[in-house]
Amino acid sequence: MSYPDQAPARRPAVVTLAVALLAVMAVAALGYAVAGLLTIAGTVDALRSAAAGTSARPDDVDGVVALLWISGVASAVVSVLAALLLVGLAVGLRAGRPGARVGTWVVAGLGMLLGCCSLAVQAGQRLVPLRLGEDERGAAEVIALVADAYPGWWIPLGAGLSVGQVLGYVVVAVLLALPAANTWFRRRPATQPAPYAYPQPPGTPPAPPYPPR
Repeated sequence: MSYPDQAPARRPAVVTLAVALLAVMAVAALGYAVAGLLTIAGTVDALRSAAAGTSARPDDVDGVVALLWISGVASAVVSVLAALLLVGLAVGLRAGRPGARVGTWVVAGLGMLLGCCSLAVQAGQRLVPLRLGEDERGAAEVIALVADAYPGWWIPLGAGLSVGQVLGYVVVAVLLALPAANTWFRRRPATQPAPYAYPQPPGTPPAPPYPPR
């Protein structure tokens, strides 16, 4: 006997596509983390060379360099953790776990918010220059050189990944809300096998159909 809300025998294509998108986003996050760690040393060297022609003191340069290292390592750690989370959600979706779908919606909402915030920060850094006090002019000059110290492809890559992150989360959230996905995640648990009936010894009377009163 079949039930109207019983899951189909095969995983719906929309769920498979959502799992694939999460896997691609996880790989992109790992690649971004690795690229950030590989480029930060060259960025620091380029920044020190450019800062030599400014009025910045050595401690001003060292302070900005320390911020670069901290932000670079922190960004890499967050990207790796995000990749692991996406992989875990993809595995749960592939297995048809309803909790994984709810978790994916929550992560998708947070991811879209963070992606928009990242784009806003990058745009603000370009459009609104940092203004510091007169006694911090050297640090301001060094900070103004940070964007140019990165490789030319780094900032466009970050902006492109932020846009791709927002779009990817939107697509995944929509795919998991389609009717085919609803049917897959509402599947019934497997029927438990009947308990084994041990044979009765010879001469044992049959059990009464109803409990004795």
